[in-house]
Parts: sequence; C-alpha cells; structure tokens
Amino acid sequence: MDRIAEAFRAMPREGFLPRRDRPRAGFDGPIAIGAGQTNSQPLTVEAMLRLLDPQPGHRVLDVGAGSGWTTALLAHLVGPTGEVVGVERVPKLVDFGRHNLARTRQPWARIEPATDGVLGLPHLAPYDRILVSANATTLPEELRAQLAEGGRMVVPVSGVMLRVEADGTISEHGHYRFVPLV
Repeated sequence: MDRIAEAFRAMPREGFLPRRDRPRAGFDGPIAIGAGQTNSQPLTVEAMLRLLDPQPGHRVLDVGAGSGWTTALLAHLVGPTGEVVGVERVPKLVDFGRHNLARTRQPWARIEPATDGVLGLPHLAPYDRILVSANATTLPEELRAQLAEGGRMVVPVSGVMLRVEADGTISEHGHYRFVPLV
C-alpha cells in the first residue's frame, strides 16, 4: 500500500480547516485559514511529501505548520517511534493547529510557536527531514544547518520546489506558489 495515500486517508483535510470551509475540503487548491495563511493544495502537499520521503522513526521539522495538517500527515508517516515538531509564527494559528493536531491522537507530534528572528527550531536540531510550506526568496541556510547527516529538506525557493540533501545536493522539482516565508 502507498504510505502517502494512506496518510491522506488517515488524516483527512476537513479536520484541519475552519468549520465554514470543511465542505470545500475536496477542492484541490489552497484554502484560507486566517491571518493571510492557507491550508495548502492537496496535490502540492502530496508532491512535497513524496520528495521528502519521511520514514518511520525520523525526526521531522514542519516549518509553517499552520492548520496542523502537514504536521499530522508527517506524524502518521514517521509513526510513534518518530517525532514531528511543527513551528508556526502566527499565534492564532499555533492554537488552531495544536487543537486540530490533538484530535489525531499522535503524541509524538506537536506545534511550537516560532521565535522572532529565528528560522526553524535550532535548539531541537538535528532533523532527519525538514518540510517548509512557505516560499523563501533564497535557500534558507539557517534551516539547512539544522539537518542531520543524511538529512533532507524540501522547500520552495522563488517559486521552485527544491529537494536539498545534507551533503549539498540540490534538485529542482517544478514551480509552485506559496505564502511567503517570514
């Protein structure tokens, strides 16, 4: 069975949307969740997860956790032997994401508020995988430094999806639109 498809079945999008937008969960596009942020397009999330290739037992950083959906999907993929830490800048969305994530009953996943002037959660590094759900203008070296040996990061940079390996290998994987990384 396809692990990514199974994660999508186990963590349906509607549970991570504002109540008024839950009937639109099947829409394959971004849906606003408040504060100028969105719950990302499902096909984009799927593509990013396939590039990231999180495995059971991995430690994962989810940058731009928003509604908690990608954090929950990642937690399903790494399982109870892994750990997922989402980080979010918007306080209202930290609360929203935490509430949504708590309903998934995956205690190996959590969402933390971002610290002003700090990208990611370097005090908890290193991470086997880092997923960035916001568009950077340049490759975020501060996040790259948080990768473990053999780690991987998936990040949109100037609209191009990059897979960045800890060894320095970078590959391009299409063009996407995201809210800005702040």
